[in-house]
Amino acid sequence: MTKFQIIFLGTFVLFIIVGVVSFAMYKGNTSSSTQLPAVTIWGTFSSSIFSDYISNINNNSGSPITVNYKQIDPAAFSQQFIAALARGTGPDAILIPADMILPHEDKIAVIPYSAYPARTYMDTYVQEAQMYTTNDGILALPFTIDPLIMYWNRDMYNTAGIATYPRYWDEFTNIISKLTVKDSNGNIRKSAIALGDFTNVLSSREILGSLFMQMGNPVTAYNAQGGLQTTLRISAKVSPKLALDFFSQFIDPTNSNYSWNRGMPDSRTAFLAGTLGTYFGFASELKTLRDKNENLNFDAAPLPQIRKGGIKATYGRMYGFSIVKSSPNANGVYQVLSILTQPSYLAALAKTMYLPPVRTDLIAQGSNDPYLSVFGEAALVSKAWLDVDPVQSASILGNMVESITTGQRSSYQAIEDWGLQYDALIRQATTQ
Repeated sequence: MTKFQIIFLGTFVLFIIVGVVSFAMYKGNTSSSTQLPAVTIWGTFSSSIFSDYISNINNNSGSPITVNYKQIDPAAFSQQFIAALARGTGPDAILIPADMILPHEDKIAVIPYSAYPARTYMDTYVQEAQMYTTNDGILALPFTIDPLIMYWNRDMYNTAGIATYPRYWDEFTNIISKLTVKDSNGNIRKSAIALGDFTNVLSSREILGSLFMQMGNPVTAYNAQGGLQTTLRISAKVSPKLALDFFSQFIDPTNSNYSWNRGMPDSRTAFLAGTLGTYFGFASELKTLRDKNENLNFDAAPLPQIRKGGIKATYGRMYGFSIVKSSPNANGVYQVLSILTQPSYLAALAKTMYLPPVRTDLIAQGSNDPYLSVFGEAALVSKAWLDVDPVQSASILGNMVESITTGQRSSYQAIEDWGLQYDALIRQATTQ
């Protein structure tokens, strides 16, 4: 064997050894003998809740972890994150909602399926977590989920002779006239449902998106060339027109289901005042509703669904941990994130936040709590879509709805305008 062959063989063996060690670390060796690094995480998640979460872990663990967390306003996150990466001062990991992850996908270290098998991941977390999966691996480890649900005013429903909440959207046709109260001038004093406008209907992007997804339209999808584009097109396999028309009808004074208008307070304020029978909000809003009006007699229920031929779905706001590519110790970061997402800690966090767990095994344990049982069922059918800027996409959706309700455009024209504008937004965000 020549000297060159000996050196080459030795180098090759060294690379194999290093690769095996690296792989073993990425599998997540979190034993007490391993020195875990201090990890810096940036995110839009509540810093106070996260700080308490870390304290709880360290109080119940023989191997405390060091995590430096920085909360950033969602509107400023992307700009600050990109600027920090350019300076070489970025975090080791980020904690952001799933619908904010797409523009940062090229900055995230993919967790390979050799370290976290795809089947294990799919069996561990609720269905929405599959938003984080790619051909090569996983973009994030799920942390929390906050599903969209329906709150209904028991007193208003009972007074109107309605025994229970609507389970299907078409039931509102019979409920509107019983719950909506108008004065002699035709002004709405009490409303059955707040839909049809983006200016004073909170979570309107998520409500309308839920309707699209229930009808089988995913809002965005990858095309044959691998590029993301909107599926809200008239030519789409599942047209969004029916969902859009349903959403818009409640603000049309000429429609028999007229129940809302732009001159009314925002939907949550109206619900708290006892003048709105049905409010669509997130599970996390339960405490706020209780605290702001202790005398309000209300209950929580699943988001209504399509009676026939639909897909059971509700929008879910999911947070997940992603490893930043530029982190000098991705393996160490992965080990810390593995601790942060251990089942026992996630179960305790769900109870603290009064939200459903993101893990299916924890949801399967059930709950005797009347609200958490509803939230858990909603988490199992939660969905979202890959977005590039939720704020801007909501603005485009809102303009689309307004152009229909004001008669500026037909549903067909508005949908085509949305498609062009949203695809342009996606191209701009993914080619920067």
